[in-house]
Amino acid sequence: MLVDPLAARLVRFTANRTRITPNQLTVGALLLGLAAGACFTVATWPYLLIGALLYHLSFTLDCMDGKIARLKGTGSIFGAWLDYIFDRVRVLACACALMGGQYARTDNVAYIWAAVAVVFLDMLRYMDALEIYKVRNQMRGKMRMAQEEAAELELAVRRRNGEEPVTGTLHDAFQSTGLQPDPEADMEEQVVGDNPNVALQQGFNKRFPWYARIRNALLRGRIRPHLISGIEFQMGVFIVAPLIAAAVPGAIIPVTALSAAGMLTFELIIIYKFWLSTKDYSRSMTKLDRRIADARAQLPIEEGTPVASTG
Repeated sequence: MLVDPLAARLVRFTANRTRITPNQLTVGALLLGLAAGACFTVATWPYLLIGALLYHLSFTLDCMDGKIARLKGTGSIFGAWLDYIFDRVRVLACACALMGGQYARTDNVAYIWAAVAVVFLDMLRYMDALEIYKVRNQMRGKMRMAQEEAAELELAVRRRNGEEPVTGTLHDAFQSTGLQPDPEADMEEQVVGDNPNVALQQGFNKRFPWYARIRNALLRGRIRPHLISGIEFQMGVFIVAPLIAAAVPGAIIPVTALSAAGMLTFELIIIYKFWLSTKDYSRSMTKLDRRIADARAQLPIEEGTPVASTG
């Protein structure tokens, strides 16, 4: 509601009428973020308002770079790295500037600890997201390899027994286990595990069968089920908190604490869902290993040689 409507309109103009690259937008987002930090250091109400506005514009550019990269097919590994690093630099600079400016005016050491907490939570959030994203991909990759090996060995058994091969074995198997890629899932969705049809989310779906209905209703309104992530946390600290503090002095720490509590709540939900996914993965791999062993037992040694390592 606050970023995408503006960013989407600017993306159309930028992509069609300019030669601005995604990396240039990433750099622009960093510069606007640093300008917001400079305003935060002054700590008076007009500069808090200007800083919040600049940070919002920085967020808009940060939202645009990925959209244009996907639209034009100009995304790169270096661009993804640059975007990630510059985001972290922006948070670090603005946290120090916002809380440091308030500390200089009030001499309240709580602002120093607030700065440390903001930087720590931001790093924790994105480190956790990257690690979960990596492990989920590894689990899906190993399941796909095991499924393929099991299907090929079972096909060899049918042929050896003179049975008619089942057509579409691998494709149907991948469809039924939810191992096919989801073209609409971005990294955030894959980290959170928001697709209720994926095999690694079956444990969560059984415990919370109503989740899929709520998820689909939210997505129809273009709202992510992961309501408070790193983006909303940053908006709470660097946009909402300065805006409120411009009218209500001392509001920065309470708003920051509330934003942190919201993000931590949803992070714990992600970790819980990830834990259930690992249990689903273990059960699925046990079944696949059993299928592979049963098929190998029905084949001569040379035919039962592993086709792919299941890890």
